[in-house]
Amino acid sequence: MKTKLFGITLFALTAAAVVLIPMQHSTGAIRPAVVQQTAGLTDKPKVEVVFVLDTTGSMSGLIEAAKEKIWSIASSLAQAESAPEIRIGLVAYRDRGDSYVTRVSPLSSDLDSLYATLMDYRASGGGDTPESVNKALNDALHEITWSQDQNTYQAVFLVGDAPPHTDYQDEPQYPQILAEARERGIVINAIQAGSARATGLEWRKIAALGAGEFFQVDQSGSAVAIATPFDEKLATLSKQLDTTRLYYGDSKTRAEKEDKLAATRKLHESASVTSRARRAAFNTSGSGEANLLGDNELVDDISSGRVDLDTISPEELPAPMQAMAPAVAKDMIRRKAEQRQKLQSQIRELSEQRSGFLKKKVEEHGGAAASLDDQIYGAVREQAAAKGFRYESDAPAY
Repeated sequence: MKTKLFGITLFALTAAAVVLIPMQHSTGAIRPAVVQQTAGLTDKPKVEVVFVLDTTGSMSGLIEAAKEKIWSIASSLAQAESAPEIRIGLVAYRDRGDSYVTRVSPLSSDLDSLYATLMDYRASGGGDTPESVNKALNDALHEITWSQDQNTYQAVFLVGDAPPHTDYQDEPQYPQILAEARERGIVINAIQAGSARATGLEWRKIAALGAGEFFQVDQSGSAVAIATPFDEKLATLSKQLDTTRLYYGDSKTRAEKEDKLAATRKLHESASVTSRARRAAFNTSGSGEANLLGDNELVDDISSGRVDLDTISPEELPAPMQAMAPAVAKDMIRRKAEQRQKLQSQIRELSEQRSGFLKKKVEEHGGAAASLDDQIYGAVREQAAAKGFRYESDAPAY
């Protein structure tokens, strides 16, 4: 077993694979834990997180890290005992005069599609400061459709290395934006890349006004990452699991599902083995089912008894099944369901072994109390407590 060291960066809302990063925190280290729904809440708990990410040239390391971290973020949030619904969104920003000012990806439980979008981002533009932070934060509030459920934990993580433009008088300024966020119960956290004094001052103000936390990390985010001997197999099994999906519905629905499948194919072609292993672990969690399957998935709907195959018109079935005799179609669905169950069992078993391997390696490194993962997850624990969540484990899921 070899420990692979490579430079990664920010963007771990919760425990990632294993990352040990020296950093500063405005309130000191907080021990993280696994989320569990407090007794008394009748609805499935919901977690909504939007990342507001500077995508100018100086942020290249952080953007590449974000591509690696999304599944770690999701997996850590999925540790709630009652498997919360997890929705993640993204606001990428630069400045006026660049190729774009902001690009918004809505909150969604379809993380494959979000990840496919994230993979297309390349750091570019900028070269001067400040940046359009105010518009990005404003878009996070007003261009994103947040849940109206008062029990939902909702947070923004602003990530960047340059202060906001305060001379654009034709747009809301962050004190006004953050006041509205607080009124709506959306926590705003600020994570500074690098050590620019002007940025640090503004980021601390943003975190304070947003009832959130301030973090500062190295511009490159140099870290220790531990690869595992289980990653390759998990990535392979995950790809096989994806082939068990069959979608049905009208032509518009099936076209939307084809987009989802295309996003999955893209990540299998381009994502790292480690990232695909993390995705495998997430997809077999209670929370990950929404990403793996989504709605209108034929195998799950028929196997669960929610839908009777005989009630679906042939033209709404997947193209290869439209001319099948009913008995043949039912047998195909049965075999897909059995294959899925077997693959999920294998992935869960390997993911457990991977988790144990990582835990041991973290202990060998002297623990991860100072890591970005532990620090941010500690902040999430504290903030989510106000929504009725409680935490029992003393460490995040690696």
